[in-house]
Amino acid sequence: MSENHEQELFQITADQVTVEVKDSATGRVFRRTFPIDYLETSAVVRLRGEDLHGNPSEIVFFTSFGKQKLADLTGKGIDYDPCGTHTE
Repeated sequence: MSENHEQELFQITADQVTVEVKDSATGRVFRRTFPIDYLETSAVVRLRGEDLHGNPSEIVFFTSFGKQKLADLTGKGIDYDPCGTHTE
């Protein structure tokens, strides 16, 4: 923990998302809040909600770190031994 005793943050979660956009034609700014589950970690940003028919819908954005971890887990990452204990 830091000196100001704030808890270290490992993930961010919310049950709604506020989107702010600036219209390119008019320059006006609009804000909308949507009932979307939000999860952010060092590896991903995940948005989860429902489509117009009430079916579950989800989109996941991988960070650079997350893409590297996914490549490593599927055997497509760089072959390296970070701790020096996996060499033959």
